[in-house]
Order: sequence, then structure tokens, then C-alpha cells
Amino acid sequence: MLKLVIGNKNYSSWSMRPWVLLKQAGIPFEEIRVRFDSFEAGSAFKATVNALTPTGKVPVLVDGDLVVWDTLAIAEYVAEQFPEKALWPLEKNVRARARSVCAEMHAGFTHLRSNCPMNIEASLPDTGALIWRDKPAVRADVARLVDMWQGLLARHGGPLLFGNFTVADAYFAPVCMRLKTYTLPVPTIIADYVGRVCALPGVKAWMTDAMAEKDFLDFEEPYRLAR
Repeated sequence: MLKLVIGNKNYSSWSMRPWVLLKQAGIPFEEIRVRFDSFEAGSAFKATVNALTPTGKVPVLVDGDLVVWDTLAIAEYVAEQFPEKALWPLEKNVRARARSVCAEMHAGFTHLRSNCPMNIEASLPDTGALIWRDKPAVRADVARLVDMWQGLLARHGGPLLFGNFTVADAYFAPVCMRLKTYTLPVPTIIADYVGRVCALPGVKAWMTDAMAEKDFLDFEEPYRLAR
């Protein structure tokens, strides 16, 4: 059975992507959670993850003797191992577009990601309002997301970005969490898509587990002194 090594579900957006992909697709796997005690070299987290991958980061997929790290590499491996799940769109040109938007997420939207870290447990509309007011780069990132998602939903007819559930929806699930936590202003069509993603069984399962963690890590929440 596949093994997926992840971090805290409340905070780890990168871990969320392959977990949701596997869960929503109905692919059996064993979850191994490594708590974010610290990211310093001598931490228990680093000691555990460094034994698996040279990057010292989660997520990590283990399949027998094979270790796969990086979310895109994990997604590609899983899609190849389970072609019947159609985790990428079947049509070549559409599949290329789906890979393109995932790669854009992988490398971009840095201002949204850094200023609005994922925190599923929290509701931070006041913080979000200040970020929206003071961070034009965040507004630019959200504007790009809105343009991308509107175009994909219109082109493929919804309900998800490429019609049915694909890697792209798993990849943008943590962004949906950010928009929700910080109550960032988006058009109704985008808010409706966020709602549909949050209602996916795989996403709901992750959110439920995240809410149950109750593990406040101050280095993950510089905007709050306590929970």
C-alpha cells in the first residue's frame, strides 16, 4: 500500500494536495503524520523527514522501495499508477492546460501564500481585510486566480475546473482554504467554486482532521499570540 508522509493538516498546504488527491480518488494509502515541532536542523520533524528525502520537506510518497517527493511529482506518479482514475483530463490539449495551471500554482502566487498562510481552524476576516488593503501584490495574485478560474469554469462547464475532479482541483484546494480563512473578496462564481471544493468528501475529511488537531504552533501563526 502507498504511504503518504504529511505535516500538520491545519497548516501544511503542500501536504493537503496529494492527500486530497488520493482520498477523493478513492486510492488506498497509509497516512504518516509528522508534527511540525520546528523546521530547525535538529528538530524531530527534520530528523524524521530527512531520513526519507534530501529536501527535508513534506509531502513524501513511499511506494515500496520508491520514494517520491514534490507534490507535482507525486501527482504524476499516482496518475500513472492509476490511469483508470483519470486524475488528469483525458484530452491532450486540456491535459496540457491542467498541467500548466498546476505548475503556475507550484511556482507562483507567492504573495498570497506568504501573506495568507493556510490555517483551516482559524477565521481571520479582520486580518484578511488589512492584508487586502495594504498588500497590492496579494490583490494581484487573487485577480490572477479569479481570471484563471473563471476562464476554466466557463470553458469546461464546471462544476470543477476541468469539469470532473482532477489534480488541478486538489492542487488549488489549499488556496480555497486561504480565501475562506481570510474572507478575501472574490466574485460569486469563484465563491461558489470554493464552496464546491470544500464540499468534496476528500476535502471535507482533511478539514475535519485539521479542525480536530488543536495544535497551536506560534511560528506558523505570527498574526496570533494564542488560539
